[in-house]
Amino acid sequence: MAQVEFYTREWCGFCTQAKALLDHKGVEYREIDVTRDLALQQEVMERSGRRTLPQIFIAGQSIGGWDELSALDDRGELDRMLADAGAGGTADAAPETDEVRNMIIVGSGPAGLTAAVYAARANLAPLCIEGKQAGGQLTITTDVENYPGFPDGIMGPELMILFRKQAERFGTEFVSSDATRVDLSQRPFVVEVGDKVYRSRTVVISTGASAMALGLESEQKLLGHGVSMCATCDGFFFKGQKVFVVGGGDTAIEEATFLTKFADQVTVVHRRDELRASKIMQDRAFQNDKIDFLWDSEVIEVLGVEENKVRAVRVRNKKTGEETEHECGGFFVAIGHKPNTDLFKDQLETNDVGYLITKPDSTATSIPGVYACGDAQDHVFRQAVTAAGTGCMAAIEAERWLEAGGAEG
Repeated sequence: MAQVEFYTREWCGFCTQAKALLDHKGVEYREIDVTRDLALQQEVMERSGRRTLPQIFIAGQSIGGWDELSALDDRGELDRMLADAGAGGTADAAPETDEVRNMIIVGSGPAGLTAAVYAARANLAPLCIEGKQAGGQLTITTDVENYPGFPDGIMGPELMILFRKQAERFGTEFVSSDATRVDLSQRPFVVEVGDKVYRSRTVVISTGASAMALGLESEQKLLGHGVSMCATCDGFFFKGQKVFVVGGGDTAIEEATFLTKFADQVTVVHRRDELRASKIMQDRAFQNDKIDFLWDSEVIEVLGVEENKVRAVRVRNKKTGEETEHECGGFFVAIGHKPNTDLFKDQLETNDVGYLITKPDSTATSIPGVYACGDAQDHVFRQAVTAAGTGCMAAIEAERWLEAGGAEG
């Protein structure tokens, strides 16, 4: 029996991230794909007591999913557990050296990986600190229908795999861990990943944004027990059930539409009286008999903490103040995103929300040689294609700055 067992499914972004971390450490594991196997789906629920993927077991012990795996790694406990189980060692794709690189890219969504493609083709030999959430938000996205070149659409995780392969083909190096500290006050710039230190003449920031939670205590307690941030990963656990989705933008409506493949009924809770989603997404939702709406409302509690599984949600009407309970088996949160820019706080200029500010018609930040692209910088469009475009801009601007001797000045 393998010492590490890994329950996964097709196009599960969190599964991809967990596998990347284990692969990065050189861990051998048994992958159990439950996508088309009802018996295995039941097995993972019974063994883990959870309705979310991935689920990971080390020496027969359930350690949870991606969040728990990542937290164990952050605390330095994962390596010990793997060693105790005889499950393999650690590895690093880009060992620390005294070398000063031409470019370090922090982040690996469409922006960062496009920057990597352009930089690598320009012989800048970029190092991409892709982070534990490699691939960014698209790894937990369902069908991507508006990215050029895919007339039939493509799953978000698949698209990001293709992005990464292309960057790797041209010689980009990758580190599958999070940058823990960045020092832009000295030259060359310093990027730290744990106890490893990397130095570079330029830095491209493409750290993206992260999904926000409602902040309810019950929401956190039931995460993985009926509360989910990823319909693609967890939707099939809710076959024949009634589920709720909170949000009103493209992400929420996309999740709701996807969930109708499994759930009998999907209710969208939105705090306004009209959606913010694109017209085509709205039309699909309104025409889907499985989707209904609670307008001018907010979820104030997820019920089921005592039973350790979602059984209902409590909703308040914002206009009347009336509170009602609605039975459901699942609750999906899709209320927006927050830029991942805390690493650069007090070093780079940001707006009030935390988005990095760049010069007009440029990705250049307030520090020469440092460029920002994608959702860490773009609070207006926030699309995969625009992120890729700004990633291209950042790489070209950095290359021109280096050619002009900027790093020597």
